[in-house]
Amino acid sequence: MERPDDHASDGPSPPRDETRGFTYWAPAIIAALSLFLGVLDTSMMNVALPAIVQDLDTTVSSMQAAIAVYSMVMAALIIPGGTLRGAIDTKRLLIVTLGVYSVGTLLAGLSWSMPVLFFSWSIVEGIAAALLLPITYSIIVENYVGSDRAKAFGAIGGVTAVGVAVGPMLGGMLTTYASWRWGFLGEFLLVLLIVGLTLRYLRSQPTNEQITVDVGGTILSILAVVGIIGGSLLAGYYGWIRPLRPLVVGGTLVQPLGLSPAIWCIGLGIALLVAFVQWEFRQHRIGRPTLIPVAVLQNRTFATGVLTFGSESLFLAGFMFTVPVFLQSALGYSAFESGVALLPFSVSTLVLAVISTGWRAYVAQKRLIQLGLVLIGLGLVLLTRATGIDQTIRDLVVPMTVIGIGLGLFTGQVVDLTMSAVPERFSNVSSGVINSLSQLGYAFGTAVAGSALLSRYYGSLVAETTLLATGTAVTGEDRRELAVKLEDALEATTQAQQDAFVSGLSPDLQRELVGILQSSMVAAQRAVLVVLVLFVLVTLLASSFLPPSKPGQAKSRDAKTTQSDEAQPATGE
Repeated sequence: MERPDDHASDGPSPPRDETRGFTYWAPAIIAALSLFLGVLDTSMMNVALPAIVQDLDTTVSSMQAAIAVYSMVMAALIIPGGTLRGAIDTKRLLIVTLGVYSVGTLLAGLSWSMPVLFFSWSIVEGIAAALLLPITYSIIVENYVGSDRAKAFGAIGGVTAVGVAVGPMLGGMLTTYASWRWGFLGEFLLVLLIVGLTLRYLRSQPTNEQITVDVGGTILSILAVVGIIGGSLLAGYYGWIRPLRPLVVGGTLVQPLGLSPAIWCIGLGIALLVAFVQWEFRQHRIGRPTLIPVAVLQNRTFATGVLTFGSESLFLAGFMFTVPVFLQSALGYSAFESGVALLPFSVSTLVLAVISTGWRAYVAQKRLIQLGLVLIGLGLVLLTRATGIDQTIRDLVVPMTVIGIGLGLFTGQVVDLTMSAVPERFSNVSSGVINSLSQLGYAFGTAVAGSALLSRYYGSLVAETTLLATGTAVTGEDRRELAVKLEDALEATTQAQQDAFVSGLSPDLQRELVGILQSSMVAAQRAVLVVLVLFVLVTLLASSFLPPSKPGQAKSRDAKTTQSDEAQPATGE
Protein backbone atom coordinates (compact mmCIF):
# COMPACT_ATOMS: atom_id res chain seq x y z
CA MET A 1 0.00 0.00 0.00
CA GLU A 2 1.27 3.47 -0.81
CA ARG A 3 2.02 5.75 2.15
CA PRO A 4 3.29 9.31 2.34
CA ASP A 5 6.53 8.13 3.89
CA ASP A 6 7.38 5.35 1.45
CA HIS A 7 11.02 6.47 1.56
CA ALA A 8 11.21 6.87 5.31
CA SER A 9 13.44 4.66 7.40
CA ASP A 10 11.94 2.20 9.89
CA GLY A 11 15.03 2.41 12.06
CA PRO A 12 18.77 2.05 11.86
CA SER A 13 20.22 -0.80 9.91
CA PRO A 14 22.20 -3.51 11.72
CA PRO A 15 25.81 -2.53 12.42
CA ARG A 16 27.92 -3.38 9.40
CA ASP A 17 30.88 -4.46 11.54
CA GLU A 18 28.85 -6.93 13.58
CA THR A 19 30.27 -10.45 13.62
CA ARG A 20 28.41 -12.64 11.15
CA GLY A 21 27.49 -15.24 13.73
CA PHE A 22 24.26 -17.00 14.65
CA THR A 23 22.78 -13.93 16.30
CA TYR A 24 23.31 -11.86 13.17
CA TRP A 25 21.77 -14.46 10.86
CA ALA A 26 19.00 -15.52 13.29
CA PRO A 27 16.36 -13.25 11.65
CA ALA A 28 17.09 -14.88 8.28
CA ILE A 29 16.78 -18.31 9.91
CA ILE A 30 13.44 -17.29 11.44
CA ALA A 31 12.19 -16.08 8.05
CA ALA A 32 13.42 -19.25 6.33
CA LEU A 33 11.78 -21.56 8.87
CA SER A 34 8.50 -19.62 8.61
CA LEU A 35 8.51 -19.97 4.82
CA PHE A 36 9.51 -23.63 5.10
CA LEU A 37 6.49 -24.20 7.35
CA GLY A 38 4.07 -23.08 4.64
CA VAL A 39 5.75 -25.00 1.82
CA LEU A 40 6.01 -28.18 3.89
CA ASP A 41 2.32 -27.97 4.77
CA THR A 42 1.17 -28.26 1.15
CA SER A 43 3.78 -30.74 -0.10
CA MET A 44 3.08 -33.19 2.75
CA MET A 45 -0.68 -32.94 2.21
CA ASN A 46 -0.47 -34.01 -1.44
CA VAL A 47 1.23 -37.34 -0.67
CA ALA A 48 -1.18 -38.09 2.21
CA LEU A 49 -4.35 -37.51 0.15
CA PRO A 50 -5.45 -41.16 -0.30
CA ALA A 51 -4.80 -41.93 3.39
CA ILE A 52 -6.84 -38.91 4.50
CA VAL A 53 -9.69 -39.85 2.15
CA GLN A 54 -9.84 -43.32 3.69
CA ASP A 55 -9.30 -42.28 7.31
CA LEU A 56 -11.95 -39.53 7.31
CA ASP A 57 -14.34 -41.46 5.02
CA THR A 58 -14.40 -38.64 2.49
CA THR A 59 -13.77 -38.30 -1.26
CA VAL A 60 -11.02 -37.11 -3.58
CA SER A 61 -13.36 -34.32 -4.68
CA SER A 62 -13.67 -33.09 -1.09
CA MET A 63 -9.90 -33.04 -0.69
CA GLN A 64 -9.58 -31.24 -4.01
CA ALA A 65 -11.98 -28.62 -2.67
CA ALA A 66 -10.02 -28.33 0.60
CA ILE A 67 -6.76 -27.67 -1.28
CA ALA A 68 -8.44 -25.16 -3.59
CA VAL A 69 -10.06 -23.28 -0.68
CA TYR A 70 -6.70 -23.19 1.15
CA SER A 71 -5.20 -21.53 -1.92
CA MET A 72 -8.23 -19.27 -2.28
CA VAL A 73 -7.93 -17.98 1.27
CA MET A 74 -4.22 -17.32 0.80
CA ALA A 75 -4.67 -15.67 -2.61
CA ALA A 76 -7.45 -13.42 -1.29
CA LEU A 77 -5.66 -12.28 1.87
CA ILE A 78 -1.95 -12.13 1.02
CA ILE A 79 -2.02 -8.60 -0.43
CA PRO A 80 -4.38 -7.06 2.18
CA GLY A 81 -2.55 -8.97 4.92
CA GLY A 82 0.77 -7.50 3.81
CA THR A 83 -0.45 -4.01 4.68
CA LEU A 84 -0.66 -4.95 8.38
CA ARG A 85 3.12 -5.05 8.54
CA GLY A 86 3.27 -1.30 8.04
CA ALA A 87 1.16 -0.61 11.14
CA ILE A 88 2.22 -3.44 13.48
CA ASP A 89 5.65 -4.35 14.77
CA THR A 90 6.93 -7.28 12.68
CA LYS A 91 7.95 -9.29 15.74
CA ARG A 92 4.53 -8.94 17.36
CA LEU A 93 2.71 -9.68 14.09
CA LEU A 94 4.82 -12.81 13.51
CA ILE A 95 4.09 -14.20 16.98
CA VAL A 96 0.34 -13.58 16.63
CA THR A 97 0.34 -15.17 13.16
CA LEU A 98 2.24 -18.23 14.38
CA GLY A 99 -0.24 -18.50 17.27
CA VAL A 100 -3.13 -18.67 14.79
CA TYR A 101 -1.20 -21.16 12.65
CA SER A 102 -0.53 -23.39 15.69
CA VAL A 103 -4.24 -23.59 16.48
CA GLY A 104 -4.99 -24.59 12.88
CA THR A 105 -2.29 -27.23 12.55
CA LEU A 106 -3.01 -28.74 15.98
CA LEU A 107 -6.72 -29.01 15.22
CA ALA A 108 -5.96 -30.43 11.75
CA GLY A 109 -3.80 -33.14 13.29
CA LEU A 110 -6.63 -34.08 15.65
CA SER A 111 -9.37 -33.90 12.99
CA TRP A 112 -12.18 -36.42 13.46
CA SER A 113 -14.13 -35.49 10.34
CA MET A 114 -13.70 -33.80 6.98
CA PRO A 115 -15.49 -30.57 8.07
CA VAL A 116 -13.04 -30.20 10.97
CA LEU A 117 -10.04 -30.71 8.68
CA PHE A 118 -11.54 -28.31 6.15
CA PHE A 119 -12.02 -25.57 8.74
CA SER A 120 -8.69 -26.01 10.53
CA TRP A 121 -6.48 -26.46 7.45
CA SER A 122 -8.22 -24.63 4.60
CA ILE A 123 -9.52 -21.68 6.65
CA VAL A 124 -7.45 -21.19 9.83
CA GLU A 125 -4.07 -22.24 8.40
CA GLY A 126 -4.89 -20.52 5.11
CA ILE A 127 -5.42 -17.19 6.90
CA ALA A 128 -2.21 -17.59 8.92
CA ALA A 129 -0.18 -18.59 5.84
CA ALA A 130 -1.47 -15.52 3.97
CA LEU A 131 -0.08 -13.29 6.73
CA LEU A 132 3.11 -15.31 7.10
CA LEU A 133 4.44 -14.92 3.55
CA PRO A 134 4.74 -11.08 3.52
CA ILE A 135 6.25 -11.15 7.02
CA THR A 136 9.18 -13.31 5.89
CA TYR A 137 10.14 -10.73 3.26
CA SER A 138 9.78 -7.91 5.79
CA ILE A 139 12.14 -9.63 8.23
CA ILE A 140 14.87 -9.82 5.59
CA VAL A 141 14.45 -6.21 4.41
CA GLU A 142 14.37 -4.82 7.97
CA ASN A 143 17.47 -6.67 9.17
CA TYR A 144 19.89 -6.79 6.23
CA VAL A 145 21.25 -4.52 3.51
CA GLY A 146 23.41 -4.92 0.42
CA SER A 147 25.00 -8.29 -0.27
CA ASP A 148 23.82 -9.72 3.05
CA ARG A 149 20.23 -9.04 2.03
CA ALA A 150 20.83 -10.80 -1.29
CA LYS A 151 22.26 -13.81 0.55
CA ALA A 152 19.28 -13.91 2.90
CA PHE A 153 16.78 -13.77 0.05
CA GLY A 154 18.74 -16.50 -1.73
CA ALA A 155 18.59 -18.64 1.41
CA ILE A 156 14.83 -18.41 1.80
CA GLY A 157 14.46 -19.14 -1.93
CA GLY A 158 16.49 -22.30 -1.42
CA VAL A 159 14.30 -23.21 1.55
CA THR A 160 11.28 -23.28 -0.74
CA ALA A 161 13.01 -25.89 -2.88
CA VAL A 162 13.98 -27.84 0.26
CA GLY A 163 10.33 -27.87 1.34
CA VAL A 164 9.30 -29.26 -2.03
CA ALA A 165 12.04 -31.88 -1.77
CA VAL A 166 11.50 -32.93 1.86
CA GLY A 167 7.69 -32.69 2.00
CA PRO A 168 6.76 -35.75 -0.12
CA MET A 169 9.37 -37.95 1.57
CA LEU A 170 8.50 -36.83 5.09
CA GLY A 171 4.75 -36.94 4.46
CA GLY A 172 5.04 -40.36 2.83
CA MET A 173 7.15 -41.78 5.65
CA LEU A 174 4.82 -40.48 8.37
CA THR A 175 1.69 -41.62 6.53
CA THR A 176 3.07 -45.12 5.85
CA TYR A 177 4.72 -45.89 9.17
CA ALA A 178 2.68 -43.76 11.58
CA SER A 179 -0.17 -41.46 10.51
CA TRP A 180 -0.72 -38.43 8.30
CA ARG A 181 -1.78 -36.65 11.50
CA TRP A 182 1.83 -36.56 12.69
CA GLY A 183 2.67 -34.24 9.82
CA PHE A 184 0.38 -31.57 11.26
CA LEU A 185 1.50 -32.24 14.82
CA GLY A 186 5.13 -32.00 13.70
CA GLU A 187 4.34 -28.57 12.23
CA PHE A 188 3.05 -27.56 15.66
CA LEU A 189 6.46 -28.38 17.16
CA LEU A 190 8.16 -26.39 14.40
CA VAL A 191 5.91 -23.42 15.24
CA LEU A 192 7.06 -23.60 18.87
CA LEU A 193 10.71 -23.54 17.71
CA ILE A 194 10.12 -20.49 15.50
CA VAL A 195 8.32 -18.66 18.32
CA GLY A 196 11.23 -19.38 20.67
CA LEU A 197 13.78 -18.04 18.18
CA THR A 198 11.60 -14.99 17.50
CA LEU A 199 11.31 -14.07 21.18
CA ARG A 200 15.05 -14.48 21.67
CA TYR A 201 16.61 -13.05 18.51
CA LEU A 202 14.20 -10.91 16.48
CA ARG A 203 14.33 -7.18 17.28
CA SER A 204 11.14 -5.25 17.93
CA GLN A 205 10.71 -2.27 15.61
CA PRO A 206 7.64 -0.34 16.85
CA THR A 207 5.98 2.00 14.39
CA ASN A 208 3.71 5.00 14.77
CA GLU A 209 2.63 4.97 11.14
CA GLN A 210 -1.01 5.58 10.34
CA ILE A 211 -2.22 3.69 7.29
CA THR A 212 -5.40 4.56 5.46
CA VAL A 213 -6.83 1.31 4.15
CA ASP A 214 -8.00 1.06 0.54
CA VAL A 215 -11.35 -0.47 1.50
CA GLY A 216 -12.75 -0.57 -2.04
CA GLY A 217 -9.63 -2.16 -3.48
CA THR A 218 -9.47 -4.72 -0.68
CA ILE A 219 -13.10 -5.77 -1.18
CA LEU A 220 -12.80 -5.95 -4.96
CA SER A 221 -9.58 -8.00 -4.81
CA ILE A 222 -11.05 -10.50 -2.34
CA LEU A 223 -14.31 -10.89 -4.27
CA ALA A 224 -12.40 -11.35 -7.55
CA VAL A 225 -10.31 -14.18 -6.10
CA VAL A 226 -13.34 -15.82 -4.48
CA GLY A 227 -15.26 -15.61 -7.77
CA ILE A 228 -12.52 -17.19 -9.89
CA ILE A 229 -11.58 -19.96 -7.45
CA GLY A 230 -15.17 -20.50 -6.31
CA GLY A 231 -16.19 -20.98 -9.93
CA SER A 232 -13.36 -23.46 -10.37
CA LEU A 233 -14.66 -25.46 -7.41
CA LEU A 234 -18.20 -25.45 -8.80
CA ALA A 235 -16.88 -26.69 -12.14
CA GLY A 236 -15.82 -30.01 -10.64
CA TYR A 237 -19.47 -30.76 -9.75
CA TYR A 238 -21.58 -28.74 -12.17
CA GLY A 239 -19.26 -28.74 -15.19
CA TRP A 240 -17.15 -25.98 -16.72
CA ILE A 241 -19.49 -24.77 -19.48
CA ARG A 242 -22.21 -27.35 -20.14
CA PRO A 243 -24.02 -28.22 -16.89
CA LEU A 244 -23.42 -31.75 -15.59
CA ARG A 245 -26.08 -31.36 -12.91
CA PRO A 246 -28.89 -28.84 -12.36
CA LEU A 247 -28.35 -26.11 -9.77
CA VAL A 248 -31.58 -25.68 -7.82
CA VAL A 249 -31.94 -22.82 -5.33
CA GLY A 250 -35.15 -22.60 -3.32
CA GLY A 251 -36.89 -24.95 -5.74
CA THR A 252 -35.90 -22.81 -8.74
CA LEU A 253 -33.55 -24.03 -11.47
CA VAL A 254 -30.62 -21.62 -11.84
CA GLN A 255 -29.11 -22.14 -15.28
CA PRO A 256 -28.78 -18.81 -17.17
CA LEU A 257 -28.53 -19.36 -20.94
CA GLY A 258 -28.23 -23.09 -20.28
CA LEU A 259 -24.67 -22.69 -18.99
CA SER A 260 -22.99 -24.08 -15.88
CA PRO A 261 -22.92 -21.75 -12.84
CA ALA A 262 -19.14 -22.23 -12.80
CA ILE A 263 -18.53 -20.21 -15.95
CA TRP A 264 -20.67 -17.36 -14.60
CA CYS A 265 -18.72 -17.26 -11.32
CA ILE A 266 -15.38 -17.29 -13.11
CA GLY A 267 -16.56 -14.59 -15.51
CA LEU A 268 -17.75 -12.47 -12.59
CA GLY A 269 -14.39 -12.95 -10.86
CA ILE A 270 -12.48 -11.82 -13.95
CA ALA A 271 -14.76 -8.79 -14.30
CA LEU A 272 -14.14 -7.87 -10.65
CA LEU A 273 -10.39 -8.25 -11.21
CA VAL A 274 -10.58 -5.78 -14.09
CA ALA A 275 -12.70 -3.48 -11.91
CA PHE A 276 -10.05 -3.73 -9.17
CA VAL A 277 -7.29 -2.57 -11.53
CA GLN A 278 -9.46 0.33 -12.72
CA TRP A 279 -10.25 1.24 -9.12
CA GLU A 280 -6.56 1.38 -8.22
CA PHE A 281 -5.82 3.76 -11.11
CA ARG A 282 -8.78 5.94 -10.09
CA GLN A 283 -7.58 6.05 -6.48
CA HIS A 284 -4.13 7.09 -7.66
CA ARG A 285 -5.51 9.87 -9.88
CA ILE A 286 -7.50 11.46 -7.05
CA GLY A 287 -4.65 11.09 -4.55
CA ARG A 288 -6.24 8.36 -2.40
CA PRO A 289 -4.43 5.30 -0.91
CA THR A 290 -4.12 2.21 -3.12
CA LEU A 291 -3.80 -1.44 -2.20
CA ILE A 292 -1.18 -1.93 -4.92
CA PRO A 293 0.93 1.07 -6.01
CA VAL A 294 0.16 2.11 -9.58
CA ALA A 295 3.90 2.08 -10.29
CA VAL A 296 3.79 -1.69 -9.75
CA LEU A 297 0.68 -2.19 -11.90
CA GLN A 298 2.22 -0.17 -14.74
CA ASN A 299 5.51 -2.06 -14.69
CA ARG A 300 5.40 -4.19 -17.81
CA THR A 301 8.24 -6.50 -16.80
CA PHE A 302 6.67 -7.13 -13.41
CA ALA A 303 3.23 -7.78 -14.92
CA THR A 304 4.63 -10.24 -17.46
CA GLY A 305 6.74 -11.97 -14.82
CA VAL A 306 3.74 -12.36 -12.50
CA LEU A 307 1.65 -13.75 -15.35
CA THR A 308 4.38 -16.25 -16.22
CA PHE A 309 4.88 -17.31 -12.60
CA GLY A 310 1.13 -17.64 -12.04
CA SER A 311 0.79 -19.78 -15.18
CA GLU A 312 3.53 -22.06 -13.85
CA SER A 313 1.37 -22.75 -10.80
CA LEU A 314 -1.30 -24.26 -13.05
CA PHE A 315 0.72 -27.30 -14.09
CA LEU A 316 2.65 -27.58 -10.81
CA ALA A 317 -0.64 -27.80 -8.87
CA GLY A 318 -2.07 -30.42 -11.21
CA PHE A 319 1.17 -32.40 -11.12
CA MET A 320 1.47 -32.44 -7.32
CA PHE A 321 -2.24 -33.25 -6.88
CA THR A 322 -2.76 -36.06 -9.40
CA VAL A 323 0.57 -37.95 -9.43
CA PRO A 324 0.43 -39.12 -5.76
CA VAL A 325 -3.25 -40.07 -6.19
CA PHE A 326 -2.43 -42.17 -9.28
CA LEU A 327 0.61 -43.86 -7.72
CA GLN A 328 -1.32 -44.90 -4.61
CA SER A 329 -4.78 -45.57 -6.05
CA ALA A 330 -3.86 -47.18 -9.38
CA LEU A 331 -0.46 -48.74 -8.70
CA GLY A 332 -0.94 -49.55 -5.02
CA TYR A 333 2.12 -47.60 -3.83
CA SER A 334 2.37 -46.69 -0.18
CA ALA A 335 2.63 -43.01 0.72
CA PHE A 336 6.34 -43.53 1.42
CA GLU A 337 6.89 -45.18 -1.98
CA SER A 338 5.10 -42.24 -3.60
CA GLY A 339 7.54 -39.93 -1.83
CA VAL A 340 10.44 -42.02 -3.15
CA ALA A 341 8.99 -41.87 -6.68
CA LEU A 342 8.84 -38.05 -6.42
CA LEU A 343 12.36 -37.84 -4.96
CA PRO A 344 14.19 -37.33 -8.32
CA PHE A 345 11.80 -34.45 -9.05
CA SER A 346 12.31 -32.88 -5.62
CA VAL A 347 16.11 -33.24 -5.52
CA SER A 348 16.67 -31.98 -9.06
CA THR A 349 14.40 -28.99 -8.37
CA LEU A 350 16.43 -28.13 -5.27
CA VAL A 351 19.83 -28.58 -6.93
CA LEU A 352 19.01 -26.52 -10.01
CA ALA A 353 17.34 -23.76 -7.97
CA VAL A 354 20.58 -23.38 -5.99
CA ILE A 355 23.28 -23.79 -8.66
CA SER A 356 21.57 -21.88 -11.49
CA THR A 357 21.34 -18.51 -9.72
CA GLY A 358 24.64 -17.33 -11.24
CA TRP A 359 23.95 -18.54 -14.76
CA ARG A 360 22.25 -15.25 -15.63
CA ALA A 361 25.74 -13.77 -15.95
CA TYR A 362 26.28 -15.94 -19.02
CA VAL A 363 22.81 -16.61 -20.43
CA ALA A 364 19.86 -14.20 -20.65
CA GLN A 365 17.30 -14.89 -17.92
CA LYS A 366 14.46 -15.05 -20.43
CA ARG A 367 16.24 -17.88 -22.26
CA LEU A 368 16.88 -19.77 -19.00
CA ILE A 369 13.19 -19.45 -18.10
CA GLN A 370 12.10 -20.73 -21.50
CA LEU A 371 14.63 -23.57 -21.40
CA GLY A 372 13.20 -24.60 -18.04
CA LEU A 373 9.67 -24.65 -19.47
CA VAL A 374 10.76 -26.73 -22.48
CA LEU A 375 12.35 -29.27 -20.11
CA ILE A 376 9.19 -29.41 -17.97
CA GLY A 377 7.10 -30.07 -21.08
CA LEU A 378 9.54 -32.74 -22.27
CA GLY A 379 9.47 -34.41 -18.85
CA LEU A 380 5.65 -34.47 -18.82
CA VAL A 381 5.63 -36.07 -22.30
CA LEU A 382 8.09 -38.73 -21.10
CA LEU A 383 5.95 -39.28 -18.00
CA THR A 384 2.84 -39.72 -20.16
CA ARG A 385 4.61 -42.37 -22.23
CA ALA A 386 5.79 -44.18 -19.07
CA THR A 387 2.35 -44.17 -17.41
CA GLY A 388 0.88 -47.66 -17.15
CA ILE A 389 -0.16 -50.37 -14.72
CA ASP A 390 3.25 -52.06 -14.91
CA GLN A 391 5.06 -48.76 -14.25
CA THR A 392 7.87 -48.97 -11.67
CA ILE A 393 9.73 -46.40 -9.61
CA ARG A 394 12.74 -46.93 -11.89
CA ASP A 395 10.61 -45.96 -14.91
CA LEU A 396 9.86 -42.62 -13.23
CA VAL A 397 13.46 -41.55 -12.56
CA VAL A 398 14.17 -39.94 -15.95
CA PRO A 399 10.88 -38.05 -16.46
CA MET A 400 10.79 -36.88 -12.84
CA THR A 401 14.39 -35.68 -13.05
CA VAL A 402 13.78 -33.78 -16.29
CA ILE A 403 10.68 -32.07 -14.85
CA GLY A 404 12.59 -31.15 -11.68
CA ILE A 405 15.54 -29.71 -13.62
CA GLY A 406 13.16 -27.60 -15.66
CA LEU A 407 11.26 -26.35 -12.62
CA GLY A 408 14.44 -25.51 -10.69
CA LEU A 409 15.82 -23.61 -13.67
CA PHE A 410 12.53 -21.75 -14.20
CA THR A 411 11.57 -20.72 -10.66
CA GLY A 412 14.73 -19.00 -9.46
CA GLN A 413 15.14 -16.96 -12.64
CA VAL A 414 11.52 -15.80 -13.04
CA VAL A 415 11.22 -14.69 -9.39
CA ASP A 416 14.49 -12.76 -9.58
CA LEU A 417 13.57 -11.11 -12.90
CA THR A 418 10.10 -10.16 -11.62
CA MET A 419 11.09 -8.87 -8.18
CA SER A 420 14.01 -6.88 -9.61
CA ALA A 421 11.69 -5.00 -11.96
CA VAL A 422 10.14 -2.85 -9.19
CA PRO A 423 11.72 -0.42 -6.69
CA GLU A 424 12.83 -2.01 -3.45
CA ARG A 425 10.40 0.05 -1.35
CA PHE A 426 7.59 -1.91 -3.02
CA SER A 427 9.15 -5.30 -2.27
CA ASN A 428 6.44 -6.31 0.22
CA VAL A 429 3.49 -5.51 -2.00
CA SER A 430 5.17 -6.95 -5.10
CA SER A 431 5.96 -10.21 -3.27
CA GLY A 432 2.33 -10.25 -2.13
CA VAL A 433 1.11 -9.90 -5.72
CA ILE A 434 3.40 -12.71 -6.90
CA ASN A 435 2.30 -15.06 -4.11
CA SER A 436 -1.36 -14.14 -4.53
CA LEU A 437 -1.36 -14.87 -8.28
CA SER A 438 0.63 -18.03 -7.61
CA GLN A 439 -2.00 -19.29 -5.17
CA LEU A 440 -4.74 -18.31 -7.61
CA GLY A 441 -3.04 -20.39 -10.29
CA TYR A 442 -2.49 -23.22 -7.83
CA ALA A 443 -6.19 -23.38 -6.90
CA PHE A 444 -7.32 -23.12 -10.52
CA GLY A 445 -4.80 -25.76 -11.64
CA THR A 446 -5.90 -28.15 -8.87
CA ALA A 447 -9.54 -27.70 -9.89
CA VAL A 448 -8.87 -28.25 -13.60
CA ALA A 449 -6.62 -31.28 -13.04
CA GLY A 450 -9.01 -32.78 -10.48
CA SER A 451 -12.09 -32.42 -12.66
CA ALA A 452 -10.20 -33.75 -15.72
CA LEU A 453 -8.99 -36.74 -13.70
CA LEU A 454 -12.44 -37.66 -12.38
CA SER A 455 -14.26 -36.94 -15.64
CA ARG A 456 -11.91 -39.11 -17.70
CA TYR A 457 -11.87 -41.84 -15.06
CA TYR A 458 -15.65 -42.18 -14.74
CA GLY A 459 -16.10 -41.81 -18.50
CA SER A 460 -13.68 -44.65 -19.23
CA LEU A 461 -15.20 -46.76 -16.48
CA VAL A 462 -18.70 -46.38 -17.93
CA ALA A 463 -17.56 -47.05 -21.51
CA GLU A 464 -15.58 -50.19 -20.70
CA THR A 465 -18.16 -51.58 -18.26
CA THR A 466 -20.95 -51.10 -20.82
CA LEU A 467 -18.86 -52.83 -23.46
CA LEU A 468 -18.22 -55.73 -21.07
CA ALA A 469 -21.90 -56.08 -20.11
CA THR A 470 -23.59 -55.56 -23.50
CA GLY A 471 -20.87 -55.92 -26.09
CA THR A 472 -21.78 -52.53 -27.56
CA ALA A 473 -20.11 -49.15 -27.29
CA VAL A 474 -21.88 -46.28 -25.52
CA THR A 475 -22.38 -42.93 -27.25
CA GLY A 476 -20.53 -39.84 -26.03
CA GLU A 477 -23.65 -38.13 -24.64
CA ASP A 478 -24.87 -41.28 -22.86
CA ARG A 479 -21.41 -41.89 -21.46
CA ARG A 480 -21.36 -38.38 -20.04
CA GLU A 481 -24.77 -38.84 -18.39
CA LEU A 482 -23.96 -42.30 -17.03
CA ALA A 483 -20.59 -41.10 -15.68
CA VAL A 484 -22.36 -38.40 -13.63
CA LYS A 485 -24.84 -40.96 -12.27
CA LEU A 486 -22.01 -43.37 -11.40
CA GLU A 487 -20.09 -40.66 -9.57
CA ASP A 488 -23.21 -39.69 -7.61
CA ALA A 489 -23.94 -43.32 -6.77
CA LEU A 490 -20.40 -43.99 -5.52
CA GLU A 491 -20.42 -40.91 -3.30
CA ALA A 492 -23.86 -41.83 -1.91
CA THR A 493 -22.82 -45.35 -0.83
CA THR A 494 -20.51 -46.35 1.99
CA GLN A 495 -17.29 -48.28 1.49
CA ALA A 496 -18.90 -51.30 3.19
CA GLN A 497 -21.79 -51.27 0.69
CA GLN A 498 -19.38 -51.07 -2.23
CA ASP A 499 -17.28 -53.95 -0.86
CA ALA A 500 -20.41 -56.04 -0.31
CA PHE A 501 -21.50 -55.47 -3.92
CA VAL A 502 -18.12 -56.49 -5.32
CA SER A 503 -17.86 -59.57 -3.12
CA GLY A 504 -21.19 -60.78 -4.54
CA LEU A 505 -19.75 -60.98 -8.04
CA SER A 506 -18.06 -64.05 -9.52
CA PRO A 507 -14.24 -64.22 -9.30
CA ASP A 508 -13.92 -63.94 -13.10
CA LEU A 509 -16.12 -60.84 -13.19
CA GLN A 510 -14.19 -59.31 -10.30
CA ARG A 511 -10.95 -59.75 -12.22
CA GLU A 512 -12.53 -58.16 -15.28
CA LEU A 513 -13.69 -55.18 -13.22
CA VAL A 514 -10.26 -54.76 -11.61
CA GLY A 515 -8.74 -54.63 -15.07
CA ILE A 516 -11.31 -52.01 -16.13
CA LEU A 517 -10.63 -49.92 -13.01
CA GLN A 518 -6.89 -49.98 -13.65
CA SER A 519 -7.16 -49.13 -17.34
CA SER A 520 -9.58 -46.29 -16.50
CA MET A 521 -7.10 -44.87 -13.98
CA VAL A 522 -4.30 -45.03 -16.54
CA ALA A 523 -6.45 -43.31 -19.17
CA ALA A 524 -7.44 -40.60 -16.67
CA GLN A 525 -3.83 -39.97 -15.62
CA ARG A 526 -2.64 -39.70 -19.22
CA ALA A 527 -5.46 -37.25 -19.98
CA VAL A 528 -4.42 -35.07 -17.04
CA LEU A 529 -0.78 -35.10 -18.11
CA VAL A 530 -1.81 -33.93 -21.60
CA VAL A 531 -3.71 -31.04 -19.95
CA LEU A 532 -0.59 -30.19 -17.95
CA VAL A 533 1.49 -30.09 -21.14
CA LEU A 534 -1.02 -27.57 -22.52
CA PHE A 535 -0.56 -25.49 -19.35
CA VAL A 536 3.20 -25.52 -19.95
CA LEU A 537 2.64 -24.28 -23.51
CA VAL A 538 0.47 -21.44 -22.16
CA THR A 539 3.25 -20.51 -19.73
CA LEU A 540 5.81 -20.64 -22.55
CA LEU A 541 3.62 -18.25 -24.52
CA ALA A 542 3.41 -15.88 -21.55
CA SER A 543 7.20 -16.00 -21.14
CA SER A 544 7.65 -14.81 -24.72
CA PHE A 545 6.51 -11.35 -23.55
CA LEU A 546 9.29 -11.12 -20.97
CA PRO A 547 11.81 -8.40 -21.85
CA PRO A 548 15.01 -9.56 -23.52
CA SER A 549 18.14 -9.09 -21.47
CA LYS A 550 21.79 -9.57 -22.21
CA PRO A 551 23.96 -11.98 -20.19
CA GLY A 552 25.56 -10.19 -17.25
CA GLN A 553 22.92 -7.46 -17.14
CA ALA A 554 21.44 -8.82 -13.90
CA LYS A 555 24.88 -9.01 -12.33
CA SER A 556 25.55 -5.36 -13.13
CA ARG A 557 22.16 -4.42 -11.68
CA ASP A 558 22.96 -6.29 -8.44
CA ALA A 559 26.24 -4.45 -8.07
CA LYS A 560 24.50 -1.07 -8.38
CA THR A 561 21.81 -2.12 -5.90
CA THR A 562 24.41 -3.25 -3.37
CA GLN A 563 26.30 0.05 -3.61
CA SER A 564 23.06 1.99 -3.18
CA ASP A 565 21.97 -0.08 -0.16
CA GLU A 566 25.29 0.26 1.62
CA ALA A 567 25.28 4.01 1.06
CA GLN A 568 22.01 4.49 2.99
CA PRO A 569 20.21 2.85 5.91
CA ALA A 570 17.67 0.10 5.43
CA THR A 571 14.21 1.46 4.79
CA GLY A 572 12.23 -1.36 6.25
CA GLU A 573 10.00 -1.30 3.18
